[in-house]
Amino acid sequence: MSLIIESGKSDFIKANVSNSHNDAVAFEVKFAKDLTVAQLKSKLEILTGGCAGTMKVQVFKGDTCVSTMDNNDAQLGYYANCDGLRLHVIDSFATFSFDSAPVEKFELSKDQYEQRTDSVRNYLKQNRLGKYNEEELKQAEEKKRLQAEEIQKRAELCVLGGRCEVTVPGNPTRRGTIRYNGQLEGKSGHFIGIEYDEPLGKNNGSIAGKAYFSCAPNYGGFVSPLSVTVGDFPPEDFNMDDEL
Repeated sequence: MSLIIESGKSDFIKANVSNSHNDAVAFEVKFAKDLTVAQLKSKLEILTGGCAGTMKVQVFKGDTCVSTMDNNDAQLGYYANCDGLRLHVIDSFATFSFDSAPVEKFELSKDQYEQRTDSVRNYLKQNRLGKYNEEELKQAEEKKRLQAEEIQKRAELCVLGGRCEVTVPGNPTRRGTIRYNGQLEGKSGHFIGIEYDEPLGKNNGSIAGKAYFSCAPNYGGFVSPLSVTVGDFPPEDFNMDDEL
């Protein structure tokens, strides 16, 4: 379930919202593209606890900041016109300093914070967002469980010495021989070590100085079992006469 923040009839984008105060992230919040930046800041004030009058909003694509919303009259769609972006709110979040006079620190107990109706936590609970959306959490857990089962099933097919084809997004399809099946030191998850038929890999069967198998430089690689298709894949002959 996504939170919808709209202003009239308009196209929408889905964006994640983070802030400079803590590590909390609101996922897939739905915003109308015709919201002005000033209106957007008022909405983000509710989500993050910041102040619309002092906050700065940056647009991130992955870990890269692509723009800063520095015109309050401009529409959101001018800065962010596609899904999958992250709106990062930078603000002082009610941290004040009055000259050098000592100020007593104001803190709420856990019970007091739970009773407040104007907190971000209460807002998330009321709208069943993030960790308070039981349906989404169950779906995420089920997806994680099914993926783990599929990884285990695919890993069991990866017999050492077997032939395979490897498909990784952003890379050419490669053929090779399975040389390793298991964990990698310092990394989580299950990995299949491949000796490729051509120098299309990244190593010689070693990672961080530890050898898991041995092959020529740039002929080795480690991938998820989900990227490996086991089968009768004979080596592809590379004929110099075919080269243009």
